[in-house]
Amino acid sequence: MRWAATHPDWLLGFEDEVWWSRLAAPALHAWADTGHPLRLVEQTVAHDDPDRKALACYGLLLPETKEVWLRFLDGRPVSAVTTVFLRWCCQEVAARGKTALLLVWDNASWHVSREVHTWIRAHNRQVKAANEGSA
Repeated sequence: MRWAATHPDWLLGFEDEVWWSRLAAPALHAWADTGHPLRLVEQTVAHDDPDRKALACYGLLLPETKEVWLRFLDGRPVSAVTTVFLRWCCQEVAARGKTALLLVWDNASWHVSREVHTWIRAHNRQVKAANEGSA
């Protein structure tokens, strides 16, 4: 964090996400009236149901600017959805005149996946090549 603070053209952020599912069974305690059996209802969705099955919310806390960027995306937080969020963040960072986004995040499987690491490397190569071409 101190290193990032020495570079005014960098932006440091803390990223995390949460998701909700219409179908996933929540971890709840259950009870029933005495003498009545506990009733469980299995949730199902029709094959042609157009509504979302899950919704992910990605968030990026930026202490320097006192901002929180939120994006809601269809589905669970998986690698493909994570790269969409990262692409959007990079566009926003560039629009603010910053040259780097330093992320602090956990080791969620979609953060450390091959797909996300490949996207990050490709993005960094593309930005570097574009900057060398404009110099």
